[in-house]
Amino acid sequence: MTAHYEVRGSVAVITLDNPPVNGLGFATRSAVAAGVERAEADPAVTSLVITGAGKAFSGGADIKEFGSPKALAEPNLLSLISVVENCSKPVVAAIHSVCMGGGLELALGCHYRVAQSGTKVALPEVKLGLLPGAGGTQRLPRALGVEPALNMIVSGEPVEAQMLAMVPGQKLFDKIVDADVVDAAVKFAEEVSEKRPLPKVRELKARHPNAEAYFQFARNMVGGMSKNFPAPLRCLEAVAGAVNLKFDDGMRAEREGFAALMLTPESKALRHLFFAERVASKISDVPEDTPLRTIAKVGVIGAGTMGGGISMNFLNAGLPVTILETKQEALDRGVATIKKNYEAQVKKGKLKEDKYAQRMTLLSTTLSYDDLKDCDLIIEAVFEEIGVKEAVFKQLDAVAKPGAILASNTSTLDVDKIASFTKRPQDVVGMHFFSPANVMKLLEVVRGKETAKDVLATVMAVGKKIKKTAVVSGVCDGFIGNRMIEQYSRQAGFLLDEGCSPQQVDKAVEKFGFAMGPFRMGDLAGNDIGWAIRKRRAVERANMKYSASADRLCELGRFGQKTGAGWYDYQPGKRDAIPSPVVEEMLAKHREAIGAKKRDISDEEIVHRLVFALVNEAAHLLEEGIAQRASDVDMVYLTGYGFPIWRGGPMCYADTLGLFNVVQAMKRFAKNPMDDGAFWTPAPLLARLVAEGKSFT
Repeated sequence: MTAHYEVRGSVAVITLDNPPVNGLGFATRSAVAAGVERAEADPAVTSLVITGAGKAFSGGADIKEFGSPKALAEPNLLSLISVVENCSKPVVAAIHSVCMGGGLELALGCHYRVAQSGTKVALPEVKLGLLPGAGGTQRLPRALGVEPALNMIVSGEPVEAQMLAMVPGQKLFDKIVDADVVDAAVKFAEEVSEKRPLPKVRELKARHPNAEAYFQFARNMVGGMSKNFPAPLRCLEAVAGAVNLKFDDGMRAEREGFAALMLTPESKALRHLFFAERVASKISDVPEDTPLRTIAKVGVIGAGTMGGGISMNFLNAGLPVTILETKQEALDRGVATIKKNYEAQVKKGKLKEDKYAQRMTLLSTTLSYDDLKDCDLIIEAVFEEIGVKEAVFKQLDAVAKPGAILASNTSTLDVDKIASFTKRPQDVVGMHFFSPANVMKLLEVVRGKETAKDVLATVMAVGKKIKKTAVVSGVCDGFIGNRMIEQYSRQAGFLLDEGCSPQQVDKAVEKFGFAMGPFRMGDLAGNDIGWAIRKRRAVERANMKYSASADRLCELGRFGQKTGAGWYDYQPGKRDAIPSPVVEEMLAKHREAIGAKKRDISDEEIVHRLVFALVNEAAHLLEEGIAQRASDVDMVYLTGYGFPIWRGGPMCYADTLGLFNVVQAMKRFAKNPMDDGAFWTPAPLLARLVAEGKSFT
């Protein structure tokens, strides 16, 4: 059932019923329109109430129908709103819980609106790179006022109904109630059943005392804050149309703006992100109803930067945490850092004192593994060396209770090998947090060959509880993110060999939209980490070619910000990256030693070589089953590696350019004598998709 119809006395009540948020899909729209017509035809009915079943009035469009013919099938949302608005009998919206997007636009088409306090109200389309397309930009300014409406539409953020009801002169809500909103709306509908003419939001005036100056000020503000996103300014112009144009002309301008935005790569990227976030938690062979293990107490081994950050995630979620260290001084330092982080939040007004105190009471420390015996989940965050991991997991195996989940925060090591150090490999999983762990959204959940399905389902649920974007990876060196970034870093090194400076590469990548270029990133993470990996690669994969420039840098002791010198120079206490004459001289000597001739390289070539290196390696990961889907790869890079959101991730970006064009560029790069020609051999999946005219996403 998509909508219910019942009559209470003289009031017809139409209830949207399309779980989970009463999305306005084709069947629901049809059922509501039919309900209005039925009420019109019944002489015993004098007024109508439209409401939503369950935990929402309506969350707007039905995401299951995005991009399908059903999304536009008649009655589309505009047609449904017209049916409601032109009903000859009063229609009252009984709004509760969630009223967003098309749901709010439908409510604005009703003659009256009664809302329950606490209802979250929003027009969030801007977050998908769009503007409200069913009258939201025209009716909300008329009902609420130009400035508060523009703020809501441009930000897309929800506001509680009772706050909106306090806006002077607002006509958005006729009544706010704490009690049952449907009962209140039915009573209200009875009271207004004889009132005529019926009030229509479209007939109100959207006025501003100094509209021209206000909108110019707003353009400057919005343009400066949304330079990579076209939707906010389009939203602003549509709202300006509500003031400057007749209603029908404003509606046409809104539809034109909506259609234009729908075709932009930014909107495509944001819509891709919207769906990618939702599908990342789904695991093909793990049923959604898999019973979860209880996680009531967490243990963390290691009180360093990662261990402390990991602990904060669970403390924030209200879960008790016990941190284990080998020495009391290390514990004291770790706890002091956690306190410092929380105190900084309190100082900025982001955390209340009582919440800070509450979180610290959930934290306990120990020097003994025995104190972890009651933990349901234990995460190790110790030194990234397999011998150290072995010692930890053997001790955990001895003390952890049956059914406890044992997780490793390893970023590259073999989770299956780590699991083999225990007699319970089914309980072992990788939980790779990204630094700083209390800030970064990404959590790579590494599935070992024997990891139990309920362990996997539980860890994914835990990720959601601690507000992480959890993405499943299979076991391989570096998992999804770090395995890909190695190819990106290799290509960055080849660019130096060919004449680029570190700052030229970084600037090109940052102009493209990355939060940080590869060389600034290396200085931040520590160049000695990459050096250790290359030494390991020299033994394990002797045929893998790297630029030797990074080794020459490390031989000079330039490990990055922690030593005050890396690819850049750094002044004490500052993070500003200053181009280094020492590095410039080192690179000149390096190029001379390898017989490289310096050439001019465009920003476009720099960006495409780095990004296509990511894309090609990701295609290998998909082929091998390490990553479940291309959108998972995008989520890893959007939430963990600073890939620009408005480009949708490396796979979405490749699709936007066209995979045929990506492969043609790779063929051109392979002709470069200084590069590793084999590097640009298209992965089998990529070659197959091009041959079939298909895309990743």
